[in-house]
Amino acid sequence: MVTAEEALTGYSSDILTDGLNVVFCGINPAATAAQSGHNFSHPSNRFWSVLHRAGFTDDRLRPEQERRLLTYGCGITAVVSRPTTRASDVTTAEIRTAAPLFEAKIRPYAPKTLAFLGKRAVRVMLSGVDLRWGRQPFRIANTPIWLLPNPSGLNRSFTLDALVAAYAELRHSAELDPTMDLG
Repeated sequence: MVTAEEALTGYSSDILTDGLNVVFCGINPAATAAQSGHNFSHPSNRFWSVLHRAGFTDDRLRPEQERRLLTYGCGITAVVSRPTTRASDVTTAEIRTAAPLFEAKIRPYAPKTLAFLGKRAVRVMLSGVDLRWGRQPFRIANTPIWLLPNPSGLNRSFTLDALVAAYAELRHSAELDPTMDLG
C-alpha cells in the first residue's frame, strides 16, 4: 500500500517481508532518510552499529545496505510515514490517525516481534498502558511487542553500550527463531 507521502516523494521507509523475526519500528522516517533514500542514514545515528554489536548482523551494515536486513530476519517500518527533522515534530493526532493503518500494514506480515524504538508511539497508540523497556505484556497487530531505546544521535540518555545491551536482550529472547541466521 502506497501512502500519499510515498506517492509524492517516491520514498518508503518500509523494509518488510513475511515471517520476519523482528521488525524495528520508529515513529516516522527522518528527513535525512527521505533525502538519502535509506533508513538511519544520519551519521550520528547508532542503529547500524547497535544491530551489529547486539548480534543481529554479522557485519556492520551501512544505510544503503538496509535491504540485507531481510536476510537476517529483520525489517524496518514506521507508524507515521511523513518524514520530519525530529520525531517530536510528529503530532499525537498523526500517530492516532496512523495507528489503524499501521496495524493493518503489520498484521499480514506476521513478524515474530515488533520492536518499537522509543516509547512515544506505543504510549499514544495505547493510552493508559504502563510502559517499561523490554518485552511488553500486550500485543499490537497480534504481534508481541518490545520497547527499545531509540538509537538516534539525539538520544544521549543511553550510551552505545546501554543500547547494545537492550537490543541484545531482544536478540537472545525466546520469541526469536534460533534457526534463522541472525549473524
